[in-house]
Amino acid sequence: MAVNYLEENRLFQLDTNNTSYIIGIVDEENFIGHVYYGKKVRQEDSSYLLRISEGPFVPSTNNRDRVSFYDQFPMEYPGNGLGDYRESAIAVETPKGANGILVTYDSYEILDSKPELKGLPSTFGNDGKTLVLHCSDKVLNVKVDLIYSVFEKEDVITRSVKVRNEGNEEIYLTKVMSMSMDMDNDDYEMITLHGSWARERQIDVRGIGYGKQSVASNRGESSHQEHPFMAVKQKTATNNSGEVYGAAFIYSGNFISQVERCQMDTLRLSMGINPEGFKWKLDSEEEFVSPEVVLTYSYNGIGQMSRNFHDLFRNHLIRSKYNHTKRPVLINNWEATYFDFDTQKLIDIAKESSKLGIEMLVMDDGWFGHRNDDSTSLGDWFVNEDKIKGGLKYLVDEVNKLGMKFGIWFEPEMISSDSKLYEKHPEWAIQIKGRTPSLCRNQYVLDLSRKDVRDYVYEQVSGILKSANIEYVKWDMNRQLTDLGSEEFYGDRAGELYHRYVLGVYELQERLVTDFPDLLLENCSGGGARFDAGMLYYSPQIWCSDDTDAIERLKIQEGTAMVYPLSAIGSHVSDCPNHTVGRVTPFETRGHVALAGNFGYELDVTRIPEEDINMIPEQIEMYHKYNDLIREGDYYRIASYAENNECDCYMVVSKDKSEALITYVQVLNRPNYRSRKLKLAGLNPEFEYVSSDDERIYGGDILMNAGLIIQNPWGDFKSKLIHLKVK
Repeated sequence: MAVNYLEENRLFQLDTNNTSYIIGIVDEENFIGHVYYGKKVRQEDSSYLLRISEGPFVPSTNNRDRVSFYDQFPMEYPGNGLGDYRESAIAVETPKGANGILVTYDSYEILDSKPELKGLPSTFGNDGKTLVLHCSDKVLNVKVDLIYSVFEKEDVITRSVKVRNEGNEEIYLTKVMSMSMDMDNDDYEMITLHGSWARERQIDVRGIGYGKQSVASNRGESSHQEHPFMAVKQKTATNNSGEVYGAAFIYSGNFISQVERCQMDTLRLSMGINPEGFKWKLDSEEEFVSPEVVLTYSYNGIGQMSRNFHDLFRNHLIRSKYNHTKRPVLINNWEATYFDFDTQKLIDIAKESSKLGIEMLVMDDGWFGHRNDDSTSLGDWFVNEDKIKGGLKYLVDEVNKLGMKFGIWFEPEMISSDSKLYEKHPEWAIQIKGRTPSLCRNQYVLDLSRKDVRDYVYEQVSGILKSANIEYVKWDMNRQLTDLGSEEFYGDRAGELYHRYVLGVYELQERLVTDFPDLLLENCSGGGARFDAGMLYYSPQIWCSDDTDAIERLKIQEGTAMVYPLSAIGSHVSDCPNHTVGRVTPFETRGHVALAGNFGYELDVTRIPEEDINMIPEQIEMYHKYNDLIREGDYYRIASYAENNECDCYMVVSKDKSEALITYVQVLNRPNYRSRKLKLAGLNPEFEYVSSDDERIYGGDILMNAGLIIQNPWGDFKSKLIHLKVK
């Protein structure tokens, strides 16, 4: 069994194929302690790891040192205000202003199936078990369920928390972390992902000093700037060796990921909804469910952590019918036309694209209201027939006649001050009464905590989708939240708005994918600001970044692929000089880099050079040839441009080890420098592989232990693909 209770020792042991997670119940007061998380161990009495026979001893043994115990014991879910001075996992306020809470164990359940998390995206279909620890604070009469689900094959434990008020008066939750875990420090480092618009998910590795080190968002979304992921690794750990603990948050709003190094040289890891700006009123008999955290442990380095996440997300989070299928090659008109387009221009692009093998035309921003720039019309989701002459259905039908699918862009969460909707309902914009709301990109955010707003948005979006044969939606969100105020949730419920907004987004997307099950949904937020596991639950792919430059993408895609499968990455060949950085990158290199994701184009095929046009059918053929491997295979990082400033290399290996695809990009050439020798990974050492590069036969063992020689191409920004196939 994946979950076992060792009754004699009062230990719960959760086992995956390669890892064990152990929880202990101690003392007559039933404190919940974190015993162990790491490489799989036998089921035996491991309670000695809790050090309860050492000072300050458990409270029943030495009640006068209760505070010392609270402040040192490795708590599985630490409370607040009663003696543990470290970071709490849960905090409350009572109507009288008291804030103490202590969560202790009552009973347990072992479930054969994984429970859904009401209103929230979460993993599904675990082949293991789910452990529910029923806990409580006896004074407050608050019930707290700690929920653990085991995914054995993926070496993953998921965690979430359910809080229920069984008292007679309301309480206020001011913090509900989804996980907390105490462990001894072992010269660990912290890995996080940071960035900005067009520089998302840059890898940051830092030492863990005493005190608290965290990343967080308070922007109403997971954000460009920080990311809901954290890993703790041994300093000596590499991509292929060493201990790594990874945590990813299945949530799209404000979050915090934190490591606290404490006085006894222990670490407390925590992850959950950011408590800043959060205060949730819980009336009698009401409950609150926290989003889910995905935990994985690897003793084979960062790469294995990544592959565990990839497998978990592909098999147990993304539920779209397109998850395990090849996506259509699309062309998006944004960089081709921006707002300057009409029906004929789009048909011209489609005609040329269809000849080249491109399979879908996506009409981006500017088709609705009177929107000819980004200052107007958000919220007015009716077709601008001055541009789309003959109506939307005519355009879609004409594109379909060419053998192409049709997709469309929306930004449903926003409203322009220059719109018919704002004229009618200015109160629908999130704002603080008495203050002029802050504009960003000439737009406000709709108050999706309100049911009437959500219903309006959905009616508008679904009406457009029903009007024509639209098979793809790019769902965008181009500004972050501020001026938090709502006519629906105010007073002692004002602190609920951030979270209720996210729940509103989830409700809308749930309705969309339920009512339109054949729709391919791609989420986007200013490019990649909401590239998170919560969004993946609804859409199998996410716009990775507005920066489509192939060289910049090397860093962005490396950070993204540390957590998310390549199949989730929207990746395109874009116009040159690149519209973000002005760089000119060879068309071939742009194609090779874009292969590490869902392939498409963002340029004007009616205007680009003939030599680039001629390369498009070859690139599309390449995509069709390799996409099954890229989508379903195991990802290995070989060299990092972010680290060496010269070259980048990654590979994908099929599950049966029979083939592999290596992508090599030489960013900067060097004079008088020998060829590169790269040690590959993930192959079967006993297999013999034929290389597409030189037709030689290589043993898997020599490729991984001695390496593969790659000659330096002449010039900068050059790339090559090497396909290895078992002889």
